[in-house]
Amino acid sequence: MATRHLDTGTGQLLCGIEHGVATITFNRPQKRNALSDVLTPALRTLLLALETDASVRCLVLTGAGNSFCAGGDVGSMDETWGESKKSSGDIPIEADVLALQEKQRTLSLRLFEHPKPTIASLPGPAAGAGFCIALACDLRIAAESAFVTAAYGRLGLSGDYGGSWFLTHLVGPARAKEIYYTSRRLDAAECLKFGIVNEVVPDADLQTRTLQMARSLADAAPIALRYMKKNLNFALQSDLASCLDLEADHLMRCTKTEDHLTAIEAFIEKKTPTFRGQ
Repeated sequence: MATRHLDTGTGQLLCGIEHGVATITFNRPQKRNALSDVLTPALRTLLLALETDASVRCLVLTGAGNSFCAGGDVGSMDETWGESKKSSGDIPIEADVLALQEKQRTLSLRLFEHPKPTIASLPGPAAGAGFCIALACDLRIAAESAFVTAAYGRLGLSGDYGGSWFLTHLVGPARAKEIYYTSRRLDAAECLKFGIVNEVVPDADLQTRTLQMARSLADAAPIALRYMKKNLNFALQSDLASCLDLEADHLMRCTKTEDHLTAIEAFIEKKTPTFRGQ
């Protein structure tokens, strides 16, 4: 099957679709794939577009070269924040706060709530907001040489893009505070130990293993996976009774799908089902 390449509007972000898998690549290797005022808006637009692309059943986020994403481009932060904002404490920040809130909702929240499974594939470091983007994905697979770091403290920043929420739910508050307060690097083995990544593979095997994982999800029943994701995300914030009610609603909806009937027939006939998302 030939790869279909989407036009993201910039060479800083690439997207190819093959076998139901959309591979999104941060493409600023000379900047360790740091985010930019061009790359990040393109990513927001792409994530939204892929929600309704019927040919896509799984998303993979990765980085070109030997990095996943270094987060914000530190070299451009002086320009981003502006000299006036540093020199005066009297300028209202409400507009800046609202702008960042919207940016976070249309990236981290959109990724977390995306109707299709998402995988972050880390060929190398994920730092700051890049680390947060990886955390917003459903699954993470890392090369042995990869590492993660919150990094914010080294820049005199407190953090953004949901990292504090994602990390706390993954590793608990005490460990999350340690990782944020110290800005220390966690290598791939430590990430696996703490449950930050699901799997660690040799560097040379990362792409192959990532695609193997992604294609297995792309071949699964998409409606069932979408409801599973909603159930699991809801469980992070709700009580058991509410979760039971939501599970009942979602499961009964699944029983009315063509995919469910296909799966039963395939089970009886000892065949592999082909799911159409219907």
